[in-house]
Amino acid sequence: MREEPWPRRGTLALMGQRGAATAALGSCTKPRGYLTPCRALQTSSLLQNQQLEQQLLFAFPLLQYRFQLTMTETTGYAASGLVHVKNPHLDSMEEDVLYHLDLGTKTHNLPAMFGDIKFVCVGGSPNRMRAFAQFMHKELGLAGDGEDLADICAGTDRYAMYRAGPVLSISHGMGIPSISIMLHELIKLLHHAKCRDVTIIRIGTSGGLGIEAGSVVITDTAVDSSFQPRFEQVVLDDVVVRSTELDKDLMEELLACSKEITDFPTLIGHTMCTYDFYEGQGRLDGALCSFSSEKKIEYLKRAYDAGVRNIEMESTAFAALCGLCGLKAAVVCVALLDRLEGDQIRVPHEVLWEYQQRPQRLIAAFIRKRLGLRPPARNTLFPSN
Repeated sequence: MREEPWPRRGTLALMGQRGAATAALGSCTKPRGYLTPCRALQTSSLLQNQQLEQQLLFAFPLLQYRFQLTMTETTGYAASGLVHVKNPHLDSMEEDVLYHLDLGTKTHNLPAMFGDIKFVCVGGSPNRMRAFAQFMHKELGLAGDGEDLADICAGTDRYAMYRAGPVLSISHGMGIPSISIMLHELIKLLHHAKCRDVTIIRIGTSGGLGIEAGSVVITDTAVDSSFQPRFEQVVLDDVVVRSTELDKDLMEELLACSKEITDFPTLIGHTMCTYDFYEGQGRLDGALCSFSSEKKIEYLKRAYDAGVRNIEMESTAFAALCGLCGLKAAVVCVALLDRLEGDQIRVPHEVLWEYQQRPQRLIAAFIRKRLGLRPPARNTLFPSN
């Protein structure tokens, strides 16, 4: 969040509400109505003065649960276009094993394998990302039919990875923990490969909110279950609050590309990210449910009024990690249903298949335009069988 004066690495920030704490610690600028970092106190001086620390925490007990270590939690894109890694320990490692991708800096020539990658597309399902890579193979006019694309991560059953020219297509599984593991290793891969000017896009499915099934949502802001643009990461015993800002220019570029695809609606809206599929998303059909249908609808309507147009389980972590590491990122998801009308997905398989193709078609059009390529004669994905 550009207006937010986040403390630099090696500082301890006291996070809290306005009031007596503000008067004692200095004025704060409160961005977008949520947690505000007050005046940063340097780690060295604070640790040397434990009495001051204890006095502050005793005087302002509301701050105690927000007393946390933050490490340069700001977004930014380097002029060099290189991918950042914000981990000084990597420099002293003789080898970096990307365990869940079955790759490594000693076992593979990462610059030769991936140095020319310009677009990374990630999605939950291995089969879907294989189909997308095959689709991009045809869309880019590459030699062959693309049917024999090899899984670069074939030595592991955690994730699948394929490439079609300058496009890398990777599965990330379901939920924040799974996509977080993949992103850490993917970002290190791009760093070790010395990739430049990489655009990364999450292509997925979601539950819509007040929009018709089959609509494609381009995320302008990823928000949590309280409708706030933040991602809370637990680091040791600290809770670090990270920005979920996505690249606005990329969002607008994708929206412009969508104008050329007229057979389904595309819109911009907030995407709410939750930690599970059932209770966290207000579903009434899980193994556990402690709320009424009225409470569910009231919550979802509040989400809609806050600007949320779809719900999924990865966007806040995706936005936070990509932003911190200098990657221009976007989230593009199709809505499989309108959650204000129900919880279960009942449309036929062939309809779901066509829905899932929609964001892929949009991303393909975007990549072709970036590369200056005309669309191929046939613009269809593989049949649903």
